[in-house]
Amino acid sequence: MKNKPLKTLQYATLLIFVLSIVRLITGASDLTSVGTASAALLLSVPIALAGLGGLFSERSGVVNIGLEGMMIMGAWAGGMIGTKHGPWIGLIAAIIFGATGALLHAIATITFGVDHVVSGVAINIIAAGLVRYLSTILYKSGAWLGPSQSPDVNSIGTNGLPVLSGGTYFGWKSPDLLNLLAEKHWFFISDIAAVLRGVTGDLSYVTMIAIVFVPLSVFILWKTAFGLRLRSAGEAPIAAESLGVNVYAMKYAGVLISGGLAGLGGGFLAIVAANHYQENQVAGRGYIGLAALLFGNYRPGGILMGAGLFGFADALQLRDSASIHALILLIVLILVVLIIRDFRKGKILKAVLTLAFAGLSLWYFLAVDELPGQLVTMTPYITTILVMSLASQRLRMPAADGIPYRRGGMR
Repeated sequence: MKNKPLKTLQYATLLIFVLSIVRLITGASDLTSVGTASAALLLSVPIALAGLGGLFSERSGVVNIGLEGMMIMGAWAGGMIGTKHGPWIGLIAAIIFGATGALLHAIATITFGVDHVVSGVAINIIAAGLVRYLSTILYKSGAWLGPSQSPDVNSIGTNGLPVLSGGTYFGWKSPDLLNLLAEKHWFFISDIAAVLRGVTGDLSYVTMIAIVFVPLSVFILWKTAFGLRLRSAGEAPIAAESLGVNVYAMKYAGVLISGGLAGLGGGFLAIVAANHYQENQVAGRGYIGLAALLFGNYRPGGILMGAGLFGFADALQLRDSASIHALILLIVLILVVLIIRDFRKGKILKAVLTLAFAGLSLWYFLAVDELPGQLVTMTPYITTILVMSLASQRLRMPAADGIPYRRGGMR
């Protein structure tokens, strides 16, 4: 356990080294630019919040497919309340609205025993229709700009690390050493400086709070009595009940925390990532948060890595197609590593299939100079599916996850 942070740091350094090589070969400078790293962090935060929300729900034994709908409700509330009462009140409203959607899911699944997936899908459908209906009412009353867009919300301040990433502190303008190194365009050193500058400079205060939720989730779930009781409700509810744990209360708590975090993710999209709510703003990020949860094997650190993967691919497709073209070469190099790993483990068939896909990807990289626009837009989703399917692992989901519970027995 003590070596995990060090190992994660080693993997991150290795990844930046590989990105540096790809940048040198292809000339795609945006692969490790300050702007890409900053955009990747911004796009990763709502997915990470949704994934952490799913973590609390699933650890309590309730599958939460409704994260998408809870994010939609949070985004809408953030836009509506934030416009009138400021961004911070808007974020609190987003948490409350997300938790309200979660409460409906909890009543249906925990109290009435409705199938968790059916309830979650219903929440997603209801949320999308409800916010559209309410937006139309506000538009007809003259309060909104259109039936699918709220007025602008005041921005939240940003800052960086003193000396390293600039920023202003009590009127003193800090130096920006990392940016100076990044502008040198030195191999590897400038790449590391650019990535660090992107993830530490011009940070919204909400982003800083969201990042703190990752270690805070680890502490709550694995270092507190509340976390132990919540996890016991998802692992062995009957045994937990025999020891005096209120399993119903733990499940409700897990789902409500889940909805609050998902709602905050939606509010982040409406207030920080943009400065207003817009229809279809969530764009499937609740589902991607669930994918990050599986990728991270129900662990906060893994969820952050999965969210970062999607955020990086999404940030690249927003910048230029040359970077996406270079990303294909990066995928090939990652596949080569996976092939070597599978051969060492004796997984010959999987290694051969991965080798075939790597060869096809390399051929496409060499044969095509510029990718079609539609493929560039789809890249974040394709990358997420590819990595999650090939970098498979032994998942350890909670033993009683998704199983209806009744006091005195599972059914």
